[in-house]
This record gives sequence, structure tokens and C-alpha cells, in this order.
Amino acid sequence: MPEIDAAKLKEIYTNMVKIRFFEERAITEHRKGLPGFVHSSIGQEAVPAGVCAFLREDDYTITTHRGHGDIIAKGAQLDRMMAELFAKKTGYCKGKGGSMHIADVSRNILGATGIVGDGLPIAAGVGAALKMQKLDTIMVAFFGDGSTNSGAFHEGIGLAAAWSLPVLFVCQNNQYQQSTPTRDYTRLTDIADRAKGYGIPGISVDGNDAIAVAEVAREAIEKCRKGEGPIFIVANTYRTVGHHMGDPGTSYRPKEEIEEWKKKDPIKRLRQQMVQNKTATDAELDEIEQNVLRELDEAVKFAQESPEPTPEEALEDIYA
Repeated sequence: MPEIDAAKLKEIYTNMVKIRFFEERAITEHRKGLPGFVHSSIGQEAVPAGVCAFLREDDYTITTHRGHGDIIAKGAQLDRMMAELFAKKTGYCKGKGGSMHIADVSRNILGATGIVGDGLPIAAGVGAALKMQKLDTIMVAFFGDGSTNSGAFHEGIGLAAAWSLPVLFVCQNNQYQQSTPTRDYTRLTDIADRAKGYGIPGISVDGNDAIAVAEVAREAIEKCRKGEGPIFIVANTYRTVGHHMGDPGTSYRPKEEIEEWKKKDPIKRLRQQMVQNKTATDAELDEIEQNVLRELDEAVKFAQESPEPTPEEALEDIYA
């Protein structure tokens, strides 16, 4: 396959920076009194940015409680996302969903499920619908390593495999199922080996190397479009923050482990690769970061100034 060109790498870098800065700003605002929980994905940015770089607008995604990055990488607007975190009616779910349930059906972002693993059977259902319509559109399910021990994981991936559905399953293995390390809940040294039980490809990739993720994802997406799905990708990465903002993440993780993973920061790594390969200059990448910071300032201002939903709207948008 041809190398990823400079324009695409800049797009990936921009999305990674958007994700990182959005998460950092969300944490800051949460500490000021932002309602609800925030489950940050700081450290995992290369995975959604690398995968979504080769998706089309008509492709579908679904994610988890730790889904801000996946949603941003698929093209969601920062102002409407921030408004949702602020519980304002200009948010994607009119302020009623919050951090863990952001969706944008207009972009085929089917949102997040707060229950671990529950997005996988939904992904299989969407994949079945796409296949029945004979479309070359695909479905991407993002989930964490903890999901691979759930019944929903086996139901979703098993059905997708049996029916050869156009679904790309992307496990963001951040090494911890909340506070339980991977080694304590599975004897597998490579989670991608679970794919063997379903007769589908299982691919492991360095989830902190955005270029490696993008190359693996590009090939897998093309295969899914051709009817060669499903495919299971495991991107091995790390969240450098706690499970949520009420968890410092230090009681169950050695400080040395956290510091070692911080040295593998995916944004710094991609920046270094791009400068060395002369696909971008430091000045160009600095400008990207400054533009994102301005966009975030505007997003927060938009959220702060937006109206709250009224009590009369509580029963609107309810489906039974």
C-alpha cells in the first residue's frame, strides 16, 4: 500500500490534538463544577484518529463511556460536544445525555453505551442491515479491553463472524479494566487471539503509533468494504489518567508504569515522525495546536452562553 500522505498525517495530528485538548479542557471544567462524570482517554488519541482517518461520512461508529475521542475523530463539533457536557440544550443530545451518551446521527455516530460491551451486538445489527442493503458502508465498534470478557462481546463478534458482516471491531486495550490489570483477568498475552475462536482476522498494533494504527486500519476498512469482514483490531495503548475524574489512578498503578507510558506519548511521537520525515514543520504543527486551542475557547464560551433545557422538555425525545 502507498505511504500515508502529508495531508492525511496532518488530519490525523489535528484530530489527536483536538481529542487531547478537549479532554484536558473537560477535566478543567469538571473541576469547576461541570455536571456528571468525565471518563478521559488521554494517552489513547492515536487509535480513534488513525482509524477514523480512512472512514467515510456514511460509515457508522459506536463507542463507550470513554468515547469523546472516537466521536471527535469521526467529525463531531467541539462546541456541541462541550454544550452537552455542560447539560445545555444546544448539545448533541439537548443536554440530556451528558459525557457518556453523545451521539450525532447526522454523521452516523450512533453514540456511546455506558454498559461495558453493549455496543458490540448493536454494531452487529447495523452490520447486518448494511449487508442486507448491499452497501459498501461499514460499521466500526470501539471498545475497551474489559469488554472482551463480556457476554455481549462474544454475542456481537460471534454473530458478525457467522454472517460475514462489514464490521470493524477496534479494541482500545489501555491495559486496565477499570482498576484491574489485563494480566489478572485473562491468560492471553495478546487479546487479538480471541479472534481465532471465530475464524476471523485478529490484528495487534502499537496503539501509541498513529501511523501504524492508520496503516492497519486503512487495510482493514478496505477489506470490510469488499465483504471480507469482520476484522478484529487490538490497539495496545494506555490511559495516563484515572478511570474517571474521581479516580487519581495511582492506587492500583505503579508511578513508574505511568511515567514509562507517558514517554510513549502518541502526539509527541507523531510530531517527531512528521518533522523527521519532512511531512510537516514544527511551525505548522504549532499553528494546528493554536487553532485547536482557539476552537476550544469558542466551544466553552458557546456552552457557557447556551440555554439550559426547560422542565417542559424533560419528556421530549423519549422513545418507547
